[in-house]
Amino acid sequence: MGDPESLTALVAAASDGDAEAWNAIVVRFSSLLWSVARSHRLRQEDAADVVQNTWLRLVDHLDGIREPEALAGWLATTARYESLSKLRRTGREVPVRHDDLGVDFADAEAAELDTALLDDERDAELWTCFAQLSEQCQRLLRALMAVDRPNYRAVGEALGMPIGSIGPTRMRCLDRLRSLVGDSGYTFDSRGRS
Repeated sequence: MGDPESLTALVAAASDGDAEAWNAIVVRFSSLLWSVARSHRLRQEDAADVVQNTWLRLVDHLDGIREPEALAGWLATTARYESLSKLRRTGREVPVRHDDLGVDFADAEAAELDTALLDDERDAELWTCFAQLSEQCQRLLRALMAVDRPNYRAVGEALGMPIGSIGPTRMRCLDRLRSLVGDSGYTFDSRGRS
């Protein structure tokens, strides 16, 4: 969803009252909000309310956004909550034709978008936690993840580490990363999804 640095600058400027920055954020993420609202099969008016309420929530919380690069995930999650809240408030039932009863076609495009948004949110959170690791851990994990089967001798030479310390150091670094992720409140299952 764009360059994190420019997004950080846009959020900071919008927070300071810059209308052009706010408009750029709206242009960048409006289609995302509409997609989330439509994935809940809301009527056009209800989807418009969800989008508007999500923008209002951002205005209320703009000064408190700590990780502007994760704004897409924040907006998608807020739009999801707003959509579910709208569905609960209206308590509406979706009329169906008699011949449609028992047939439920999942919206594949919405499911794909939802999965992509969750993946983006997960990745942003993981990289935020990764950036909090020591420089040594970051270098080691990057070197080990660069290839499928890392050569510990080459990694040791490149990083100036004894071969015997690479495995234990790797485990300490991964434990620290798990701890940071856990402290952030974000959870991953065995496949890396929340």
